[in-house]
Amino acid sequence: MPRRRRVSVDKKNEPVQREVGANDAVDELDCPCPALDPGDWHEVESDWSDITFIRLHIPALFGVPLGYGKLKTRAREAAEKIGAVIPLDGMVLMGAGRLIRTVLVEAESDDKEARGLVRPRGVVFSCLFSAPYGSIGRRLKETRAKAIEHYGKKPNAIWTWYLTCNKCSAPRDFETLFVAHYKRE
Repeated sequence: MPRRRRVSVDKKNEPVQREVGANDAVDELDCPCPALDPGDWHEVESDWSDITFIRLHIPALFGVPLGYGKLKTRAREAAEKIGAVIPLDGMVLMGAGRLIRTVLVEAESDDKEARGLVRPRGVVFSCLFSAPYGSIGRRLKETRAKAIEHYGKKPNAIWTWYLTCNKCSAPRDFETLFVAHYKRE
């Protein structure tokens, strides 16, 4: 089965060509992790009026999530109960927490008001960073500062999307997306 990849498209729906060599090592790994184009995600504002998620909670030990590997399975089971689908390359956003962490898993459903779906609405300001071990807190603070500079106030929440697995983390330099969420007033 061919590997599904996100490809940026221009206004004519033509694929945007990327620089050759940037992800050659990752392509050889045949990794299913999503690859985001920095031009579409770094310091970009996105409208969240139509996006839906399934909310889950996972235990954490001093902020380190436990059971992250079973998260997509739990999300798929929850989605099946309400007639929703979890896209293969959908967002998996993790919130803060030392003992319990809230996780939002992107879901698709014809019934946007189905019980169990969460619609955060509002806008988000995202930053795509290299975030190796030990630098997550610093990158989170950078995202918060950039969002405050952009909007003039603190975000309602900041979410983290770890884009790499243990197979592709090093070749992809621990790509991580930080999302500052602002609810509509």
